[in-house]
Amino acid sequence: MAQFGQPADRGEWGMTPPTVNAYEDPQHNTINFPAGILQPPFFDASSSDAANYGAIGAVIGHEIIHGYDDQGRKFDADGNLKDWWTAADAANYEQRDKCITDEYTQDVPEAGIKQNGKLSAGEDTADNGGVHIALAGLANTLQSQGKAVDNQSANGATELQNFFLAYANVWCGEVRPEVARTAVMTQGHSLARYRVNNVVGNMPEFAHAFGCHAGQPLVYANACRVW
Repeated sequence: MAQFGQPADRGEWGMTPPTVNAYEDPQHNTINFPAGILQPPFFDASSSDAANYGAIGAVIGHEIIHGYDDQGRKFDADGNLKDWWTAADAANYEQRDKCITDEYTQDVPEAGIKQNGKLSAGEDTADNGGVHIALAGLANTLQSQGKAVDNQSANGATELQNFFLAYANVWCGEVRPEVARTAVMTQGHSLARYRVNNVVGNMPEFAHAFGCHAGQPLVYANACRVW
């Protein structure tokens, strides 16, 4: 109650420290990562760079992209609801993002329902763009060490393979069909399996990492990319 009529507290967090989650706040123009998510399997100081970039790196990239998704792009640097894009930029974005919304408008057998890609557009766009940011970060880090993403790592897999394995690992989980149905119908996040499969299916880097070829399930003929 004491906050009513007072200036916004830009230091206030919307999550508690042990929360395993993250968020972008367009009105504060911040991305926020509680201590709860900065631990395995998302972040582990003893793990490889590839594993950390694939896990927490993709989450960080996801939150960055939220500043430029279907909602975040409507807020300016000061957090005001203000359209700061040119008309041409906005039209280009909408055209690219339609690929995402069409792709995620899909049957979800485990929920017994069809997903509305427009409902999940912001999160799906952030998932796809965030992985590209994280992968670029890994490539830059490895280059500074005289390495490349195709180099073999200590566990016998390539750095690129470890990146994608770490990304998939953080989404491992199970939900009851009733929960899956409710989630698909009411909130903006795709179910975990699609947050992995649809993202990597759009990426030629994934096909390269695992030797996939055109016509296989995770090589999408109409690969989407916004960022």
